Amino acid sequence: MARYPERTPWVGAGHALLAALTLTVGASAPASGRAQEAAMADPVFHTFSIAARDPETGEVGVAVTTRNPCVGNRVPWLRAGVGAVATQAATSTEYGTDILALLAQGVSPEEALRRELATDSLRERRQVGVIAADGRSAQHTGTGTNPWSGHRAGPNYVTQGNLLVGPEVLAAVARSFEGTAGSGRPLLDRLIAAIETGHAVGGDARKGRIQSAAAVVADPRPGRSRRPDGITADVQVCEHPEPVAEIRRQYDAVSETVGYRTLMQFQGRDVWQLKLMLHAAGYFRPGTPELVRDEQADLYTQETVDAVNAFRVAERLSTPETGSPPGLVDRETVARLWQALERAGKAAAVRARQREFMTIR
Repeated sequence: MARYPERTPWVGAGHALLAALTLTVGASAPASGRAQEAAMADPVFHTFSIAARDPETGEVGVAVTTRNPCVGNRVPWLRAGVGAVATQAATSTEYGTDILALLAQGVSPEEALRRELATDSLRERRQVGVIAADGRSAQHTGTGTNPWSGHRAGPNYVTQGNLLVGPEVLAAVARSFEGTAGSGRPLLDRLIAAIETGHAVGGDARKGRIQSAAAVVADPRPGRSRRPDGITADVQVCEHPEPVAEIRRQYDAVSETVGYRTLMQFQGRDVWQLKLMLHAAGYFRPGTPELVRDEQADLYTQETVDAVNAFRVAERLSTPETGSPPGLVDRETVARLWQALERAGKAAAVRARQREFMTIR
């Protein structure tokens, strides 16, 4: 079973030192690798999460947030076409790798989790949620986890949390995920929405600490992922004042979900100033001796976009053909326009005309 302890984020912040995530636990040296890991430096994630699948696409995913840095490095574990695991509280990464390996062999989630717990002397400090690609699930919340702690399950998901403000957090997560079933929304979107809802009602009971969030999805369908492990989205925010909101912002921006930015046709005196510059440089209505203001003078029209594109080509700036947005006018474009006008000896005349329309009112 492949491990991904240092995932490359799809989008998001870089990874902090794993030492920042650890808490030394006093225990005698046990025999198993998992218990030995816990005795040395067991990363503790008091957190809440949801692990789920989409029965229509076959995707599996996990979303999680906690008041520790870089939660995405340890809690979520996925395998395309197999299932997803969230391992938290006294977090053992072996629960992720081992359970997914057993699921891949055809072992049920209940039996896979039972086997792992049976060999773990620190099982009462663990919290684990498992969802198989076929929808079967299993969960465990140890008696040694910090209250409020608990778990609940529903169609195609499991949600679990510890050191929460109360059971209302998981109730909100469940309500959100069940409410988006059959909506056509992508699994990643639904997972983020569920975590947003749980966070909004209180989430992690601690305040004033570093907080992180992560949302990961794997897709078994051919051609859906560029990675051999089938991961199609790995959104990680290692530290942020509002990581849940940041996960949402990044998802909406990268997926270009309508509403993530304000859409408009630009209008204003700066557009007229641009037209004056382009005209003097020979790119906007070059056959017109003098540019006259009309009813569309302040409107950023397609004619203006075409003139900007032509200027950028002539100046060897990036163009739509090389991936830049059509009609891009940034500070570099403005500076290059002024340079072109200075070379042509027209800059002073253009500035004089611009001043007529630059009065602060």
